[in-house]
Amino acid sequence: MSVTAEGAEPRRAGRELVLEVVFRPLANALVPLFERANVAPPGVVLANATAGLLAALVLYGGHLVAAAVLLQLKTLLDNADGALARATGQVTLTGRYLDTIADLVVNAAVFAALGSVTGQPVLALAAFLALTLALTVDFNVTLLYRESHGIATVEPRSSGSGVERTLALLYRATFGVLDRGVRWVSKRRFGERPAYDGFAVSTLANLGLTTQLAVLGICLVLGVPSLYLWLALGCLLVLGALHARAELRVRSAA
Repeated sequence: MSVTAEGAEPRRAGRELVLEVVFRPLANALVPLFERANVAPPGVVLANATAGLLAALVLYGGHLVAAAVLLQLKTLLDNADGALARATGQVTLTGRYLDTIADLVVNAAVFAALGSVTGQPVLALAAFLALTLALTVDFNVTLLYRESHGIATVEPRSSGSGVERTLALLYRATFGVLDRGVRWVSKRRFGERPAYDGFAVSTLANLGLTTQLAVLGICLVLGVPSLYLWLALGCLLVLGALHARAELRVRSAA
């Protein structure tokens, strides 16, 4: 799930190592195949969502290794849709919203399955909320960093279609609320000062969805799905530490 967009830049302010080393090269290799088959980026988004939901279903049935494999397929397709959109000039707001909402739905299904297979539904819910917050903070802090350093962000084009408006409403009702919350906290605590540096952005990038699903896959193969729930919940500690660090940086600068 990522609050990452189909139209996001190929290179972020912070680099997610698992993405850059493993999944981006594989995803880029798929793009020519999709182009020759005339597959549209939204079709790849739906394919990655299907793989993710199938992974959740398989996980619910207790087939941990099969679920791990399907989650990595979901990640591969999730990264391929944005690469395909950029390669074919089809970077749109519709694709951005569809990708983000699809990730949220898949994440909710996967964590529900984790709650069932581990017998710890409350822990699974807490881990899901922690991960969702971490992904939102990652997205917004990256944008704040780019703005404070004058790094241009390419905005996807709007089609104005009914589908796009519906997806935009869904986005605003979910991540839009979180986006505004993160921005409000940042503005209240730091004003217009650049509180987040490259270390913070890079650390948050490596809490991204590609890394999360890779770690989950490893935990599933090892037969310890509950371990991942605690690791996802641990994202809150990282967020707290980065915020405290930003507070100290701003006070030192003042």
